[in-house]
Amino acid sequence: MDVELRGDRVTLVPVSAEHIPELRRILRTPPVLARWGDEAASPDWPFDDLDETRFAVLVGGVVAGMVQFGEENEPMYRHASIDIFLDPAVHGQGFGRDAVRTVARHLVRDRGHHRVTIDPAADNETAIRCYASVGFRPVGLMRRYERDADGSGWHDALLMDLLAEELQ
Repeated sequence: MDVELRGDRVTLVPVSAEHIPELRRILRTPPVLARWGDEAASPDWPFDDLDETRFAVLVGGVVAGMVQFGEENEPMYRHASIDIFLDPAVHGQGFGRDAVRTVARHLVRDRGHHRVTIDPAADNETAIRCYASVGFRPVGLMRRYERDADGSGWHDALLMDLLAEELQ
């Protein structure tokens, strides 16, 4: 997908080879590593999952993270899902909210989805507040949903969704 998406403060561009060193650096920062684990372990990452569409999040032309979406295209269950990570250096400045809103808007307006989901760790209050500010609502707790980044156990996630008419 060669589309560029513009938010109020971020620009989202398809991930390319030039973005990979900075994205790998961000993934190794302790706060991101604690949530995403070995996301980039594959030598082919981020081109190793053809079911995901991945964008570099640019702030002032500088790579600040990555946002990705997947689509369920079975007509009876059609919807999309989003995941995001940002450099801790830009946390708390509204860039995540802008990136999530920009992708959600693209999924609703351009890709025709009526529903978008996101599933932060249940203890990730900052992410949950961010997604709620875009219009995502809690649906339910998914118990022992995801393996801990260090592989030692499992943690709960909060399933949140956004209906097209709720997009802020």
